[in-house]
Amino acid sequence: MKDIRVLLYYKYVPIENAEQYTKTHLEFCKKIGLKGRILIANEGINGTVAGDYETTQKYMDYVHSDERFKDLWFKIDEEDKNPFEKMFVRYRKEIVHLGLEDDVDPLVLTGKYLNPQEFKEAILDENTVVIDARNDYEFDLGHFRGSIRPDIRNFRELPNWIRENKEKFKDKRVVTYCTGGVRCEKFSGWLVREGFKDVGQLHGGITTYSKDPEVAGELWDGSMYVFDGRISVPINKKSHTIVGKDYFDNSPCERYVNCGEPTCNKRMLVSEENEHKYLRGCSDFCRKSIRNRYVIENNLSREEVEARINALNDNK
Repeated sequence: MKDIRVLLYYKYVPIENAEQYTKTHLEFCKKIGLKGRILIANEGINGTVAGDYETTQKYMDYVHSDERFKDLWFKIDEEDKNPFEKMFVRYRKEIVHLGLEDDVDPLVLTGKYLNPQEFKEAILDENTVVIDARNDYEFDLGHFRGSIRPDIRNFRELPNWIRENKEKFKDKRVVTYCTGGVRCEKFSGWLVREGFKDVGQLHGGITTYSKDPEVAGELWDGSMYVFDGRISVPINKKSHTIVGKDYFDNSPCERYVNCGEPTCNKRMLVSEENEHKYLRGCSDFCRKSIRNRYVIENNLSREEVEARINALNDNK
């Protein structure tokens, strides 16, 4: 057993006085020494938190003691160190933002839940379309074999992308998946509302699929992107393949960094060697920027920056 437990969870449930509950929730988390990120809204709660066994057990007991969350499902990973440095609990209008004027309430409308075995069968069914409900950079690190990669940077862009591509799969069975299931609850409901006849979602998300002893993550390629210090976690327990490609030379890569220019902040799969070679900048503009974090961290002079960029361009 490893020293740290990471808890991933969500629940759609009406929360009265959600802003006040956010404050009391944060106070409790800090009191017990929990770390992580939690979003609380009128529609529910969504979080990833971490701590030692005693701390996480106290937190789960605290949550389950609330009648609204007595059946909340915690998905648990064990790690050697805590992937969080601080504790954040924030109030939001929604725990998941799909960018709709008329939002979907998953308690009223959502797609059919599929367990890992059923989802595996769907992947293998040639008449089923599997849509990844995550962002493009999450897909690029790892995904289910044969799934569709929507060309989106944010979840809220997904409905427009579906409408633009609806003719490709309007008459097919459609199933969708995401990290822990929270995004699919809304997205699958929206698909039903849009007129798709047979809509399913991976219940519990990729995280649950990886832990099922029968499927053991089979048909997943690459690693799963997570929004904490781990960045990525393995999923396929039978065989691991690398599908990520280095941003600069297309070589196999599973190492994410953000572009050094803060206003850009583009997520890039980059080897450590290429991060240094390209000054952690996705373009010449970002490499030259006076705000480039790599340049500042390494105390490079403007002359050094210009020389290294010129050398890169000379070798093209």
